[in-house]
Amino acid sequence: MPTPTERLKMLKKLLRVKNDDNDEILLFTINSTIDMICNYCRFQNVPKELDNVVLNIAMDLYRSRNFGQEQIEGTVKSITEGDVSVAFDTGNCMNLSTSDILKNYKIQLDRYRRMGW
Repeated sequence: MPTPTERLKMLKKLLRVKNDDNDEILLFTINSTIDMICNYCRFQNVPKELDNVVLNIAMDLYRSRNFGQEQIEGTVKSITEGDVSVAFDTGNCMNLSTSDILKNYKIQLDRYRRMGW
């Protein structure tokens, strides 16, 4: 099982994050992902076979929650040329719920999921 530092280093590479400014946010994302997987599969710890799934879900979570972005911008809603004005539609920004994110990995996670009462 990789250490938190190793997971952080790999996640930064995958997200192409070059500085250390978002390390706390990235660690929070990794820990949230581990919690999501443990709760879904009814584990105390994530097995090493799911290490890549942890990183993939962490990337999806980081991107869907717009962590590390000061301002969320969506698609261009309108443009005015006189006195220049641009409006963005933030309604289309991706903000997936935990269950939506887990659905994308259901096949991989279900292989390890324990039955519960």
